[in-house]
Amino acid sequence: MSPAENFAVLAGQRCIVFGASGFIGRWVARELCSAGARLTLPVRDLDQARKVFDAWEVLGDVREADLSQAGVATALIELVRPALVFNLAGYGVDRSERDPLLAQRINTDLPEEMTAALSRARDLNWGHQAFIHTGSALEYGRLRDNLNEEGRAAPTTLYGRTKLHGTQLVIQRAQERGMRAIVARLFTVYGPGEHAGRLLPALLEAAKREGELALSEGLQRRDFTYAQDAAEGLVRLALVAATVAPEPKIVNLATGTMASVREFSIFAARVLAIPPSRLRFGAVPTREEEMDHAGVSIERLRTLTSGWAPQTTIVEGVERTLAFLRERGPLP
Repeated sequence: MSPAENFAVLAGQRCIVFGASGFIGRWVARELCSAGARLTLPVRDLDQARKVFDAWEVLGDVREADLSQAGVATALIELVRPALVFNLAGYGVDRSERDPLLAQRINTDLPEEMTAALSRARDLNWGHQAFIHTGSALEYGRLRDNLNEEGRAAPTTLYGRTKLHGTQLVIQRAQERGMRAIVARLFTVYGPGEHAGRLLPALLEAAKREGELALSEGLQRRDFTYAQDAAEGLVRLALVAATVAPEPKIVNLATGTMASVREFSIFAARVLAIPPSRLRFGAVPTREEEMDHAGVSIERLRTLTSGWAPQTTIVEGVERTLAFLRERGPLP
């Protein structure tokens, strides 16, 4: 069954996507728009967001909203009374985002606020309201074993700590209020729309010019997930939460397959026609907070989604990224 057939039930349903103009948020909005959902899209910058939504073919009610202010998300949820809410708002992924108060507000307090608002402002027509909150692999910290949802979490960064606290509050508050909620922990998501400075954008830029590309040693291993797969997984989990109504759960949303950063770079370089000699591994130091774990358990994901998991390989993902960029030109 295709995603379109799976998501047909969403046609006409009210959905809010917080963080919709961000990297993964725009892909979630695109999936929901394709399914015919009625979207409310809160954004920080209206002009910039409209450019993003045009490029990603997303239609919806775009509203300017400063989520750093308490009560803004609550007012919007109470106004829309959505069937589904996706929270992809976050602070701290970009290295320039280091304000501890903002991290606390966006990553911890905001999801708790959304959970409280949703428990009061239910969609009485559809009757299957659910909350999908995006967590992060960085909640696990630098654990070296196989990462599973019931295991230990030991974050070492401001982002990881505040995201973990947000995850815990969503699960706790949803249990207390009898809400349907899933926290989807995302791992290394890549594809069109990534922030400049990340690995794939650096490789795409290197393909346009001459000279060497300075990289870390690249021995750390990652679960690389293509952005559209991650978005599809989030929508699938929302429907699971809404229709099966499980107890609030944390779910690893990943491929279950590991590759080193070096391997990703080599695969991508082949697609982008970058000679291997231009990749200078070890030219920059590996960051202290870099994760390097044995694997990611996706058994819970497969169980909840009847066997589904992201299937796009690294080569396919880079090829699809390149095709997307060629079709649309420079992206906002």
